[in-house]
Amino acid sequence: MNLTRRETLLMGAGAALAATLPMPAMADAVSDAIMAFTGGVEPTEGGVTLNAPEIAENGNTVPIGVEAEGAESIILLSTGNPLPDVATFTFGPLAAAQSGSTRIRLAKTQDVIAVAKMSDGSFHKTSALIKVTIGGCGG
Repeated sequence: MNLTRRETLLMGAGAALAATLPMPAMADAVSDAIMAFTGGVEPTEGGVTLNAPEIAENGNTVPIGVEAEGAESIILLSTGNPLPDVATFTFGPLAAAQSGSTRIRLAKTQDVIAVAKMSDGSFHKTSALIKVTIGGCGG
């Protein structure tokens, strides 16, 4: 394939323009993840308990607990990390409690969001702002 100088300049200018424009698909990964989990249904506030520290002195290991009575599954999302999906907890019919806990890595101060799919098909969410003093994802 032989490219002329003009074609090479046009391709370079197009690539530079594409790199500087905001991409709608990447603009709001958290909203996309919530919509994928809920199937497009807007979750209502409340009904989910998120146990998280207000201040995390080290973002490398932040303890998070989540609970939603009557939930089939719960997802955890972080709004400031490069990849927002943190964890998904799925509960079977014999689960003693619909709760889970984990330790997550947070790059900077950000919201952590929990969305629960309830057994009646509804969706509930809550969020908590966690202030990180030392970043865990290279920050």
